[in-house]
Amino acid sequence: MSETTDPAGAAEPAPAVTYDIRQILNALPHRYPLLLVDRVKSLEIGERIHAVKAVSFNEQFFQGHFPGRPIMPGVLQIEALAQAAAILAIETLELAGSGKLVYFMAIEEAKFRAPVEPGVLLDLEVGFVQKRARVCKFWGKASIEGKVTCEVQFTAMVADPPES
Repeated sequence: MSETTDPAGAAEPAPAVTYDIRQILNALPHRYPLLLVDRVKSLEIGERIHAVKAVSFNEQFFQGHFPGRPIMPGVLQIEALAQAAAILAIETLELAGSGKLVYFMAIEEAKFRAPVEPGVLLDLEVGFVQKRARVCKFWGKASIEGKVTCEVQFTAMVADPPES
């Protein structure tokens, strides 16, 4: 990450990158009902990303999970973290516009700590554990107002989309 120098000579980190929904749609192939990142609050190239999912009562999955006590499925929390990781990988590996996709390979050490109910902002924090040209390992944490709901490590690979 580049740095700037203030007049007193102290180095300041460059401002973090943010994404609105249009930029997210350009980065990810996902669409409704499986686009699970609404905003990127900060992205530090090569390091980490902080994104947000606004969890609405109108989410399709709440119709059946569970009637009378809607809870976001844990696997969708992991998917939201994976989508944030894909944005981080695309930016870090300079893949924007390449047509390449980021695919899950493994999910490890998934832990669900608290339920996610409608009407909350789900914070998605993801960082690199290891990165290579085509395979990356990430840590991820989902939380609501600082309370962790899900923690996971996962591996993904960058590849061309399947031919149709």
